Amino acid sequence: MMMRALIALAAITALVTSPAIAGDVVLRDVPTDDDGRITLGELFEGAGAASSVVVGTRAGPTAVLDAVQVQRTARAHGLNWSNPTGLRRIVVREGAPAPSHSASSSPSHGARAGTSGSVEVLAYARNINTGETIGPQDIIWTTVQAHQAGASPDTDQIIGLAARRPLRAGAAVSVRDLSAPQVITRGEIVQVTFDHGGVRLTASGRAQRNAALGEPVQLINTQSGRIIDAVASGPGQAVTGPAAQRLRAASPAELAAYR
Repeated sequence: MMMRALIALAAITALVTSPAIAGDVVLRDVPTDDDGRITLGELFEGAGAASSVVVGTRAGPTAVLDAVQVQRTARAHGLNWSNPTGLRRIVVREGAPAPSHSASSSPSHGARAGTSGSVEVLAYARNINTGETIGPQDIIWTTVQAHQAGASPDTDQIIGLAARRPLRAGAAVSVRDLSAPQVITRGEIVQVTFDHGGVRLTASGRAQRNAALGEPVQLINTQSGRIIDAVASGPGQAVTGPAAQRLRAASPAELAAYR
């Protein structure tokens, strides 16, 4: 009898202390916050009692949250967001919260329809110098006429990339303006790796040029003096062989994920 009583007590305790499981929640089409404190209620429709839970902060016109971390926080407070489109990031804009009617469009993807023939596209929030890296705080949504809008990239494609040339605040974002950030500097000693079919070889070489992630770079082997043709794979790192071929063929989005 005593054992049954203990089991029943444990079950009751678990029910009382565990968060209530709510129904599925839907990410708002355009998440916004007006005080710099981003809450579950500002991200999701139907957040209920968890609406006031803070999941991040916003210091500029926009903030970018990690979608996986948001999903974990939501689940910890009894909310189930399935992330049906597989978002990696959620863009939150400054402004009063607005009702959402559909989850078909994502705040982190492409151009969005506006009113009277206008669309919203990603733009630079400030003037950016050549070589500067694009961060979440450097992009905002802006409205332009549909005929002026080109293909608007996803935030996943551009965050972490570097400016190829000076970029003006308010200009629409284009992947043509950006490249992978420089990871190798001419003259530095680089660790180069060949790894294929269970064979792994490493060597050191002096870089003969600057190189961004995924760009080819020639290295002079510090021991033999021979030239090594490689591809930059990270800060002070390069690869040869099949890994180099994959990096050379990678798209901007794939390079962003590689980082």
